[in-house]
Amino acid sequence: MTNPYTAPSASGSAPKWARKRYVLPALALALFIGAGIGAGGEDTKNDAKPAAAQPRATVTMTATATATETVEPEPAATVTATKTVKVTRTVTAQAEADTGSGSGSDSDSVYYANCSEARAAGAAPIHRGEPGYASHLDRDNDGVGCDS
Repeated sequence: MTNPYTAPSASGSAPKWARKRYVLPALALALFIGAGIGAGGEDTKNDAKPAAAQPRATVTMTATATATETVEPEPAATVTATKTVKVTRTVTAQAEADTGSGSGSDSDSVYYANCSEARAAGAAPIHRGEPGYASHLDRDNDGVGCDS
């Protein structure tokens, strides 16, 4: 085998690898020059005679856009719930006149065993300090007996 880095002998042509070194770049250069000439000015073809104006078909394009407006729903109405309370007539029992027994105060003269008796007498609801009020009639201890 011969050394590729030695000088070629004068007896023949250059080895294959030496030929490729010159041929391939020369072909690439010729390709680029040919492409440049071919792509250059197309207007040089018709320099001899100007082309007469010829009628051509005209294309008209119409575009129509449809816009759809989206209506946002109105917010729901605010509903306020109110409770109507019916007020009943309140009757305050009057203390009966003391007949002279002198045994107790006016609040001892009226006594209701339960709320049914107080309602039947027309005294319900009974407030603390009124005649007929007793702690056994006031379940929630709010100062009003037979309130419900």
